Amino acid sequence: MKLVTYNIQYGLGRDGRHDLARVAGELTGADIIALQEVDRFWRRTGMVDGPEVLSRLLRTYHWVFAAFLDLDASEPDARGHPIPRRRQFGTMILSRWPVLSHRTIPLPKLGALTQYSVQQGLQEAVIDVPGLGPLRVYTTHLSHLCAATRRPQMEALMEHLARAPGQGGAWCGDHPDPDAGWTEGGEPPMPEACVLLGDLNCGPGDAEYDRMVGPLTPRLGRVTHRDGLVDAWVAAGHHEASGLTHPLTERRIDHCLVAPSLVGRVRAAWVDTAAQGSDHFPLWVDLET
Repeated sequence: MKLVTYNIQYGLGRDGRHDLARVAGELTGADIIALQEVDRFWRRTGMVDGPEVLSRLLRTYHWVFAAFLDLDASEPDARGHPIPRRRQFGTMILSRWPVLSHRTIPLPKLGALTQYSVQQGLQEAVIDVPGLGPLRVYTTHLSHLCAATRRPQMEALMEHLARAPGQGGAWCGDHPDPDAGWTEGGEPPMPEACVLLGDLNCGPGDAEYDRMVGPLTPRLGRVTHRDGLVDAWVAAGHHEASGLTHPLTERRIDHCLVAPSLVGRVRAAWVDTAAQGSDHFPLWVDLET
């Protein structure tokens, strides 16, 4: 199973052109795709519906979109009636297999006075993967401002990952009236196994990264813990300080992190440095099912 995470910067490529078709072409062969910076109805991108365009270009995929920035973009029609439209910015998960359930979890936001501070969140999709079973797939895009704004977001993210299995599926339990329709389709699962993909705006050497994968010690190396995550890049045999997903910062700030139970399934990880659809490079991981 090939997973890929890609901050597409709403389709703005290195040549200054907005081209979602180019972005879609750079995702060929993926089974599960996590995209960040997907927008809808912004003037900068010609008022296009980004998720709708991408879903048409990637027609063989199931998909869910999470709008964490959601603003009015309505306009009156010829009669003065509102054309309801939302200017949105968020993340998108696409999968070759059905998305059994989907949730969006807002993350803490700094009330900045001068710097641009945008609402961010965590997107959760439970996907039924053949040969593996239900899998929690998450994507997020953490604050670009500084470590102080990312740390509370990281804490909230990690707390949700640990808490989710105990909460049960998107709905759970019995309903007093089975014929009322609330239990249609059967109770969705909330498995232990999970994968986190996204632009975390941090990397090895940062406290936020340590919070996910455990502290780095001088003699014993990385101290992992059962409630933490494992960097798939490292599990694939790379040195954690290697790799480059964001040429402007010259760092690996885009990540695929897996639950400890999935570490033995990581087969390979690579960065597509030929991609031109964004100022980030896509990060790919091959996971055995």
